[in-house]
Amino acid sequence: MSLRAKLLTFVEIVLRVPPLFVIDEILKLGLGLSDITEHDLSGLDERFGKVEDNTYNYSINIGYDPTLYKFILISTFRLLLSTLGCVIALCLFVLNTKHLIIVYMYLMSVGVVFVSYWTNLNTVKQAISITEEFRLETSILDDVLSLNYKSLMDPYGCASIVVQNFVIQCVFSFIFLNIHLGPRYPIIQKLLPLSFLTPSLLTILPLPAAVLSHSPVFAALLPLSLVKYVLWASVVSVFHTVYNGYLHTRNYVSTFGMSALIESEWVRLSVPGVLRTFWLVRLCEHAGFFFLSGFWGQSDGLTPAFRLVKTLMVTGCDTLTAVLGITSIVSFICHHIGRIFQWILLTEDENDKSIGTVSAILFYILALQTGLTGLEPEKRFVRLCRNFCLLFTALLHFIHNIVNPLLMSLSASHNPSLRRHLRALGVCAFLVCFPSFLLYYLWSHYTASTWLLAVSAFSIEVIVKVAVSLCIYSLFLLDAGRDTFWERLDDYVYYIRAFGNTVEFCFGIFLFFNGTWILIFESGGAIRAVMMCVHAYFNIWCDARAGWSVFMKRRTAVNKI
Repeated sequence: MSLRAKLLTFVEIVLRVPPLFVIDEILKLGLGLSDITEHDLSGLDERFGKVEDNTYNYSINIGYDPTLYKFILISTFRLLLSTLGCVIALCLFVLNTKHLIIVYMYLMSVGVVFVSYWTNLNTVKQAISITEEFRLETSILDDVLSLNYKSLMDPYGCASIVVQNFVIQCVFSFIFLNIHLGPRYPIIQKLLPLSFLTPSLLTILPLPAAVLSHSPVFAALLPLSLVKYVLWASVVSVFHTVYNGYLHTRNYVSTFGMSALIESEWVRLSVPGVLRTFWLVRLCEHAGFFFLSGFWGQSDGLTPAFRLVKTLMVTGCDTLTAVLGITSIVSFICHHIGRIFQWILLTEDENDKSIGTVSAILFYILALQTGLTGLEPEKRFVRLCRNFCLLFTALLHFIHNIVNPLLMSLSASHNPSLRRHLRALGVCAFLVCFPSFLLYYLWSHYTASTWLLAVSAFSIEVIVKVAVSLCIYSLFLLDAGRDTFWERLDDYVYYIRAFGNTVEFCFGIFLFFNGTWILIFESGGAIRAVMMCVHAYFNIWCDARAGWSVFMKRRTAVNKI
């Protein structure tokens, strides 16, 4: 990919980040429950307390309570407004680059108009207050004509404030002239700079305060009229674009299916890159807030670096959009970890490139079923670390899936390359040593818990799988060194694989009961219940059927022989 193509791709990614920030802020706002105080809700407690006291009455009259209706109305209004904002942000996110640039240009023109009005208004107010405070009888124009340099060069005087505002308005007028989407008639293009500069020019003249105070409003009328004209003139084209998008989606789904549509849009929108950029920008924002708030030098028994990492991790997964962002980062890291092990093993298997995707799905499911976004900051950090630990043990299984077929092919094909054998054996040594060290560390520093049992089961399972692979690898190497046919080789391989599959099946049952305990006694939820059913079907029922089928086929073959 050329440098120009990379820059264009990066620009497209950056353009799609702001809608994610809008959704993120909407999710942070909640449903407006902060408007109801405990004092307001105390009346509700009293009324419902009366209901509990009159349990044996058939009816009880509860009068009109404005607090309850206020609570319901505010919550409903916030919910509708938040939903509308999320829908609009999602519509902006899926727009093509051309329409997205048009929307940003319009929003920038609106922002320029209002910021220009605000700066003009503040300048006029400051000029009027300075004139009234010091009872100045001369205007800036009089000072210019009389060459009153002392008044003109005063950094806190009216002249200095007006000159600063004049420069700012020149910049605003230049930006608005180049980005506004309204009609570009020559007369309008000439009047626009004058419209921005009018309050500054009027402040120079000896005019009454009543005239000056209204000048920012009249100055903003022309650019604001252009902005509103563009809005009303674009209504038809907006509906046309939305309708065409709906038709395209419907036709695509009917022709290729929903999965093909999701895959094509995933690639077109560069969703992983957008999520990574969003989370990294968000991370930089929280890091800046951390340093500006003085948390770096805070004395709480933690090192500043650890405090920074802890704060960034806690704030980096407090909303669903933030969890999606950190999931994309996890996917990126796991993908490159898989590529590193592929490089070590000198293999290029296309099936192994899905490690990043599978790791991302696993991490996101863990985040959802543990309720990561709704936890307190301290508990969220602990839960996030535990999820990372579970993810890393799962990543060890993915690495074993890379090295296992390589070991089988090296031993079965009698490959004489010592280098490739040593690389594969080195990865196997890592897959045995690291889980062992992890288990020793965790059981030495933490008490027994359901989470620790799950990590231990995953770690022991990967050690057993590596041991099974090494045993079969050794058998094939021994067979390669023999001069005669080894008749019992297939039996030994079958017994070893049966042992490994049995151990995996037992660990699957153990993890099912462990998850059931968590579901009932620790943290339930629909997502965890669904995942338990999925685990029971694929890792217990399907494995049991497959194992029994293999056993019966082998038994039949042995009886025939």
